[in-house]
Amino acid sequence: MTFPLTLLGALLCSLTVSSELEPKADFHVQEIVGKWYLLGIATNDEGFVNSSASMKMGTAMVIQTADGELELSFAHLNSDGSCWRLNNVAKKTDVPGKFAYISYGEMKEMYVVDVKYDEYALIHITSKGSNPNVINNLYGRAVDLSADLLEMFRQFSLETGILPENINFLPKSGECPAG
Repeated sequence: MTFPLTLLGALLCSLTVSSELEPKADFHVQEIVGKWYLLGIATNDEGFVNSSASMKMGTAMVIQTADGELELSFAHLNSDGSCWRLNNVAKKTDVPGKFAYISYGEMKEMYVVDVKYDEYALIHITSKGSNPNVINNLYGRAVDLSADLLEMFRQFSLETGILPENINFLPKSGECPAG
């Protein structure tokens, strides 16, 4: 009986935190553009949970469009040397630091929760489809971040209902060629 109650508690916590979540105050879209390294991922999404043990660091290129939306290009080097790529356009909302996009057929809301533009970005994504879930991403401008930032990410992920075993810091990896 304890496990179902724990699961229910985590779900309710996740829903409560997500509904109260606010993007970073004074968010400046033009300062988030450029190259970022995906260093941490935490999720309750079953597909990610099942593949997270084999995930390695990836990169993201963020480009601001003329109308303030974000073109997001993700790349991850596979163990066989091939590259996995994903491109999305995150549409701005009325709230600075909050964006919406569709990925794999599901509507997603993306919040820039915390950012120091020359060092790190903490991104919180919620899915609004038939299988609602949460993904937290920790990005760095460099491939290493301080232990304090890693702990901040871990604590934030726990507060958004992610189980401790589903919080992953990704090992360094080579980069995909531009493309």
